[in-house]
Amino acid sequence: MANPFVHVELQTNDPASARKFYTSLFGWKLQDVPMPGGTYTMIDVGGGTGGGMMRNPVPGAPSHWLSYVGVDDIHASMKKAKELGAMILVDVTEVGEFGWMSVFTDPTGATLAMWKPKQPHK
Repeated sequence: MANPFVHVELQTNDPASARKFYTSLFGWKLQDVPMPGGTYTMIDVGGGTGGGMMRNPVPGAPSHWLSYVGVDDIHASMKKAKELGAMILVDVTEVGEFGWMSVFTDPTGATLAMWKPKQPHK
Protein backbone atom coordinates (compact mmCIF):
# COMPACT_ATOMS: atom_id res chain seq x y z
CA MET A 1 0.00 0.00 0.00
CA ALA A 2 1.17 3.51 -0.80
CA ASN A 3 -0.29 4.95 2.44
CA PRO A 4 -2.66 7.47 0.81
CA PHE A 5 -4.94 9.88 2.60
CA VAL A 6 -8.20 7.90 2.78
CA HIS A 7 -10.58 9.95 4.93
CA VAL A 8 -10.89 13.50 6.22
CA GLU A 9 -13.00 14.13 9.32
CA LEU A 10 -14.49 17.30 10.72
CA GLN A 11 -14.71 17.23 14.51
CA THR A 12 -17.01 20.18 15.17
CA ASN A 13 -18.62 21.87 18.14
CA ASP A 14 -21.65 22.80 16.01
CA PRO A 15 -22.62 19.93 13.68
CA ALA A 16 -25.86 21.59 12.49
CA SER A 17 -24.08 24.75 11.35
CA ALA A 18 -21.25 22.74 9.77
CA ARG A 19 -23.76 20.62 7.82
CA LYS A 20 -25.50 23.72 6.49
CA PHE A 21 -22.23 25.50 5.63
CA TYR A 22 -20.55 22.64 3.74
CA THR A 23 -23.64 21.43 1.86
CA SER A 24 -24.33 25.03 0.78
CA LEU A 25 -20.69 25.76 -0.13
CA PHE A 26 -19.73 22.54 -1.91
CA GLY A 27 -22.97 20.60 -2.44
CA TRP A 28 -21.62 17.64 -0.48
CA LYS A 29 -24.06 14.79 0.14
CA LEU A 30 -24.33 13.82 3.81
CA GLN A 31 -25.55 10.53 5.26
CA ASP A 32 -26.00 9.93 8.99
CA VAL A 33 -24.77 6.59 10.32
CA PRO A 34 -25.57 5.46 13.88
CA MET A 35 -22.40 4.78 15.85
CA PRO A 36 -21.75 3.92 19.49
CA GLY A 37 -22.01 7.19 21.41
CA GLY A 38 -23.92 9.12 18.75
CA THR A 39 -24.31 9.78 15.07
CA TYR A 40 -21.53 9.93 12.51
CA THR A 41 -22.17 11.77 9.25
CA MET A 42 -20.49 10.40 6.15
CA ILE A 43 -19.50 13.03 3.57
CA ASP A 44 -19.75 12.11 -0.11
CA VAL A 45 -17.70 14.68 -2.00
CA GLY A 46 -18.53 13.21 -5.41
CA GLY A 47 -14.95 12.14 -6.23
CA GLY A 48 -11.59 11.80 -4.53
CA THR A 49 -11.18 11.27 -0.81
CA GLY A 50 -14.43 11.55 1.13
CA GLY A 51 -14.86 12.05 4.79
CA GLY A 52 -17.03 12.35 7.82
CA MET A 53 -18.33 14.76 10.38
CA MET A 54 -18.99 14.31 14.09
CA ARG A 55 -19.44 16.25 17.30
CA ASN A 56 -16.01 17.12 18.70
CA PRO A 57 -15.13 14.37 21.21
CA VAL A 58 -12.85 16.64 23.26
CA PRO A 59 -14.81 19.17 25.34
CA GLY A 60 -13.41 22.68 24.96
CA ALA A 61 -11.22 21.82 21.96
CA PRO A 62 -11.73 23.93 18.84
CA SER A 63 -13.43 22.49 15.77
CA HIS A 64 -10.86 21.02 13.39
CA TRP A 65 -10.28 18.73 10.42
CA LEU A 66 -8.40 15.45 11.00
CA SER A 67 -6.83 13.51 8.10
CA TYR A 68 -6.56 9.71 8.03
CA VAL A 69 -3.83 7.75 6.24
CA GLY A 70 -4.54 4.18 5.12
CA VAL A 71 -2.14 1.51 6.41
CA ASP A 72 -1.80 -2.25 5.91
CA ASP A 73 -0.79 -3.01 9.53
CA ILE A 74 -2.08 -0.42 11.98
CA HIS A 75 -0.39 -1.99 15.02
CA ALA A 76 3.04 -2.02 13.35
CA SER A 77 2.51 1.51 12.01
CA MET A 78 1.61 2.87 15.46
CA LYS A 79 4.61 1.11 17.00
CA LYS A 80 6.88 2.67 14.37
CA ALA A 81 5.31 6.12 14.87
CA LYS A 82 5.99 5.88 18.61
CA GLU A 83 9.59 4.74 17.99
CA LEU A 84 10.02 7.79 15.73
CA GLY A 85 8.88 10.15 18.49
CA ALA A 86 5.11 10.35 18.06
CA MET A 87 2.83 10.82 21.05
CA ILE A 88 -0.11 8.41 20.91
CA LEU A 89 -3.43 10.21 21.47
CA VAL A 90 -5.78 7.33 20.63
CA ASP A 91 -4.25 3.87 20.46
CA VAL A 92 -5.57 1.34 17.94
CA THR A 93 -9.34 1.26 18.36
CA GLU A 94 -11.85 -0.95 16.57
CA VAL A 95 -14.65 0.98 14.84
CA GLY A 96 -17.55 -1.47 14.61
CA GLU A 97 -17.54 -3.62 11.51
CA PHE A 98 -15.69 -0.93 9.53
CA GLY A 99 -12.05 -1.15 10.66
CA TRP A 100 -9.49 0.21 13.12
CA MET A 101 -8.30 3.76 13.76
CA SER A 102 -5.56 5.43 15.77
CA VAL A 103 -4.46 9.03 16.32
CA PHE A 104 -1.04 10.46 17.12
CA THR A 105 0.83 13.74 17.30
CA ASP A 106 4.09 13.81 15.35
CA PRO A 107 7.31 15.25 16.83
CA THR A 108 6.45 18.68 15.34
CA GLY A 109 3.06 18.79 17.12
CA ALA A 110 0.85 17.97 14.11
CA THR A 111 -1.99 15.49 14.64
CA LEU A 112 -2.71 12.68 12.15
CA ALA A 113 -4.82 9.53 12.20
CA MET A 114 -4.36 6.08 10.68
CA TRP A 115 -7.04 3.78 9.29
CA LYS A 116 -7.08 0.06 8.54
CA PRO A 117 -10.35 -1.09 6.93
CA LYS A 118 -11.76 -4.54 7.68
CA GLN A 119 -12.78 -4.93 4.04
CA PRO A 120 -10.44 -3.87 1.24
CA HIS A 121 -11.63 -1.04 -1.02
CA LYS A 122 -13.36 -2.24 -4.15
